[in-house]
Amino acid sequence: MTHAKDDQKAAPDTKDAGFSLVELLVTVSIMALLATAVVISVGPVLGKSRIDRARSDIAALESGLEQYSFDMFNYPGADTGLAALKTPPSGEKADQYRPGGYIKRVQQDPWGNDYHYTAPGPRSGGAYDVFSAGPDGEPGNEDDIGNWN
Repeated sequence: MTHAKDDQKAAPDTKDAGFSLVELLVTVSIMALLATAVVISVGPVLGKSRIDRARSDIAALESGLEQYSFDMFNYPGADTGLAALKTPPSGEKADQYRPGGYIKRVQQDPWGNDYHYTAPGPRSGGAYDVFSAGPDGEPGNEDDIGNWN
C-alpha cells in the first residue's frame, strides 16, 4: 500500500532540472576566455616551429645538393633546379647519378609554397641559394628563409 506522501517524493521536481540561461552564458564566457588565452600563448610557438621546419628542410636540400655535386662534379643548373635531386639527367652523365636520387621527395615549405633554387647564389655568395619565400609567399624580401641565414 502506498501513501500519497511517498508518491510526491518519488516524482522529480521539474523546476530544478537543467541549467538556467545565466549559468550557460557564464560557462560559455569562461570557455571563450580560456580558448583566447590558449590561442594567444600558442600562436608565436607555431610561427617559430614553421621557421624551424623551413631551416631544417633547407639543410636537407643543401645536403642533397652537396652529394649531387660530389657525384656529378657540378651543382644542378637553374633550369633543372631542385628537381635534379630526384630526377636523373639524360645523356652521358646518367651513369654518375646515384640510384634513387639524393632526396626522397621535393616537398613544399611550411606555408605550402615551393622552395626556390638559384645558381649561382647572389644572396649567399656561394654556388647556389636555396630558400623559402616565407610566410608571405613572395621571394626577395626580408621574411625569406634561406641558406644565407
